[in-house]
Amino acid sequence: MSFHETRTSGSYTVRIPSDVDREDRILANLTARQLAILAVTGAALYLGWLTTRTVVPLPVFVVLALPIAALVVALVLGQRDGVSLDRLAVAALRQRMAPARRVTAPDGVQPAPDWLTARAHHVSHPGLDASRLGAVELPATGVRCASAAEAGVVDLGADGLAVVAVASTVNFALRTPAEQAGLVAGFGRYLHSLTSPIQVLVRAERLDLTTQIADLRDRAGGLPHPALEAAAAEHADYLNYLAGHADLLRRQVLLVLREPLQHATTKPGFLTWRRHKRTTTSVPGDAARRAAEARLVRRLDEATDLLAPAGIVVTVLDAGQATSVLAAACNPDRVLPTFAAAVAGAEDIITTPPERHDDIAGEDEWGRVA
Repeated sequence: MSFHETRTSGSYTVRIPSDVDREDRILANLTARQLAILAVTGAALYLGWLTTRTVVPLPVFVVLALPIAALVVALVLGQRDGVSLDRLAVAALRQRMAPARRVTAPDGVQPAPDWLTARAHHVSHPGLDASRLGAVELPATGVRCASAAEAGVVDLGADGLAVVAVASTVNFALRTPAEQAGLVAGFGRYLHSLTSPIQVLVRAERLDLTTQIADLRDRAGGLPHPALEAAAAEHADYLNYLAGHADLLRRQVLLVLREPLQHATTKPGFLTWRRHKRTTTSVPGDAARRAAEARLVRRLDEATDLLAPAGIVVTVLDAGQATSVLAAACNPDRVLPTFAAAVAGAEDIITTPPERHDDIAGEDEWGRVA
C-alpha cells in the first residue's frame, strides 16, 4: 500500500509485512523446520545407500530414492492457502484418526448393553464407523462470576481463564485528519500496553426490531402533534416492513482477554524449556485461579481507561451474558436475542413453576394422565 501523506500533514503510513506470523528464514529462504525435514530425509537416504550399496546398484537406488525425495521436497516447499503441504498432511492424518462423530458423553463413550445390541437392527451408514465415536470436548468448561467483580469468567480448562467485554465503535471516516491521528494514537497506546493475549472479535448477529416497533406504536399516541404521531406510526410500519422482507444484521465488537493459570514471568528459551515444562504440568489450585481472575480484572480496568480517550466504551459481560454469547456462537440462527434476560447462567438451577406441581403429579412417567 502507498499513501502520499507525510509526517507533517498529520498522518503517515508505515509499511508492515502482510504475514506477521511468518517464520524466520535461516538458510536459502528456508525455515528451521524445513531445513530439519530436508536434512533428516537426506541423512536417511544416505544411510540407506550406505546400507544397501553392496547389494543394490546405484542407478536402481536412485530410481527408488528419487520419488521419495521429490515427495518430501513437494511437501516441504509446497503451500496451499498459506499453509505448507506437510502441515496439511499432518492435519489430514489427525482428522482421519479423530472420532467421526461427537456425542454428548461427559463420562466417556460407553458400549451399548448386550440386551440392546442383540435386539438392534443393524443399518449400515456410509462413512460412519461405530467404533469412531467420541465425546464432545468443548473448549469452555463453564462460566461463572469472578470473585472480585461481576465479570463472567469463562473457564478454558488447561488453557486458563477468559473474560468477554463489549466495545463500542467510533465513526472514523467523518473525523478530521488530526482527530483520526488522535484516535489511532489512543488505540496504539492500548496495543503497546498489552502484555498478554487479547482477541478483537467483530461479529454479525441478527437484529430483532420487535421491541423498537412496539415502543414506537405505544408512544405514538402520546406525542403532542398529530403529524408527529403519523410520522411515528409510519416509521413503525417501515421497520415492520424491513423486519419482514430483509435479513437485518448488526455488528458487535467483542474484546476477549485470556489469562493462563500459570503466570510465566519469563518466556521459555532453548535452555529453559525443561524447567518450564515441569512447572506447567502441576494442577492449578484455587489460589492460581483467583490470581488469574485478579489479573483479568486488572487488564479490563486498563482497557477501559486506555480506550476511553478514543471514545470507546468497554462494558464487561456478566456470567449470563457471556453464556449467551457463547451459545449464539454455537447457534447463530437462534431466535433468542444475544443478551436475553431469561437465559439462565451456567450454574443456575432450573426449576418448574410452583403452579404446575399439581399437573405434573397427576401424570405418570409416560406423560399420560393417571
